Amino acid sequence: MTAVHDAGGRAARAAARLVERARSGGRSAPLDTEQITERLGLAVDRVMGEGGLWAPRLAARAIRQSGGDLPEAAHLLRAHRTALPRLGVTPPVPTGELRVVRRISSAFRNPPGGQVLGRTLDYVGRLLDLLPEDEGRARSTAPGPDGPAAGPRPHTHEHPPGTPHPGTPHTHEAPPPAADGVERTPAHVLSVFREMGVVAPPSGAGDPEPYDVTRHPVRPGAPRSAWLQTMARADTGSLLHLWYGSDWRPAGHEVPGELRHGALPVRMTHPVTGRPVTVGQVRVSEVQTFHSLPRAGELPMTLDVGYGICFGHNERKAISMAGLDLLLSHHEGAADLQHDVLLTLDGLDSTGYVQRLKLPRHVEFTSVLERARAARGDAPHTGDTA
Repeated sequence: MTAVHDAGGRAARAAARLVERARSGGRSAPLDTEQITERLGLAVDRVMGEGGLWAPRLAARAIRQSGGDLPEAAHLLRAHRTALPRLGVTPPVPTGELRVVRRISSAFRNPPGGQVLGRTLDYVGRLLDLLPEDEGRARSTAPGPDGPAAGPRPHTHEHPPGTPHPGTPHTHEAPPPAADGVERTPAHVLSVFREMGVVAPPSGAGDPEPYDVTRHPVRPGAPRSAWLQTMARADTGSLLHLWYGSDWRPAGHEVPGELRHGALPVRMTHPVTGRPVTVGQVRVSEVQTFHSLPRAGELPMTLDVGYGICFGHNERKAISMAGLDLLLSHHEGAADLQHDVLLTLDGLDSTGYVQRLKLPRHVEFTSVLERARAARGDAPHTGDTA
């Protein structure tokens, strides 16, 4: 038995060495963390969101270590997060302070503050670039024949030559200066709806203390802060699928009244003065969605509001999150949906279950076979009696 276990250990170590050889070997130059944060910024943002830790360089290391397996990278990052000490709790920051680099509204053609397209491929065709790499780079840096993108007051923010982009590790948290006069902290579209009187006032008394999903388990019946935190750390694909396939989704008529992406300050309370001090910034994606959900015996007189916010540039997650929040907060009979949101969206839980199925399960499977054989042997003979 000892020899069998020793052979299994040698095989496991050899398999791990093969992975390390593939990661660090090969004919191309090894990837460094700066390349990953600059060139694969969306992957880094997704890993930080699902790992629940804002740390671009650590997320890049996790992506490199996992060989590009993003759920595994998020697992590595969250496992590292659990080993970090909790030094303090930041006070809430209103998202009205968000310094946007991208802000669009599908509810208004020309919202207050204008449409800020930022970096996006939403308005061009999705075609695979098969040009040689050098030619492709030259084409991407050349000005287009039609000039800037068309649209109602669109603005794109290009950086002066030599200025690092906010997605790079050097200035990862800071948006570029507002050299073109664009309002960097435009008012939320929600404020326009409130002035129009078409949005119901906030329900509930005061602002309760947020539920901490990292310290307490979540179960159906948890407050709204719990499901918002759970969705912010959820697997992006699972979140999108649950929202898109939900029986309560109002036929796709939700209006993403506003989508914003930019830098939000992080503040701590100074231990001596007691005043809030800005200690850094994180990039977030924020979405507010609006719809009139039908209720029995009532006419839709106001718009209901759903909210989503997550680390980094991840618009799919923020839109899906806002749509699910709209249903959870305002739709009658969404208890089953809350169960799915709280208990099935964590990528670490689901991938951990799949990983478990690949581990040795000889004793358990032997018992399954024995039960099947016993049942087959004890079953009465059912031949032709006629």
